[in-house]
Amino acid sequence: MNVVLKQSLIEALEPLGNNAAAFFLAASLYHAHKVSFAAAAAMADLNFDEFAYRLREHFDSGFRVEDAVVEEDLLLVDRLAKHS
Repeated sequence: MNVVLKQSLIEALEPLGNNAAAFFLAASLYHAHKVSFAAAAAMADLNFDEFAYRLREHFDSGFRVEDAVVEEDLLLVDRLAKHS
């Protein structure tokens, strides 16, 4: 799929570096819970650390941690601690 960007968008992305459009599209999909962190990094053609760095640089946070996932992990740790 080829995407044609409006000139104003191209101009806005230009100072943000190479492959900015791919990064922001991948980051948007990640933040919208449509793709995983690893999938978004691959879409942006960045490794794990580079993608996390760019997320922090442009969005002030690298990873999205959901409350439900944290609660689930805490319950698992509690169960494991009781069995050791």
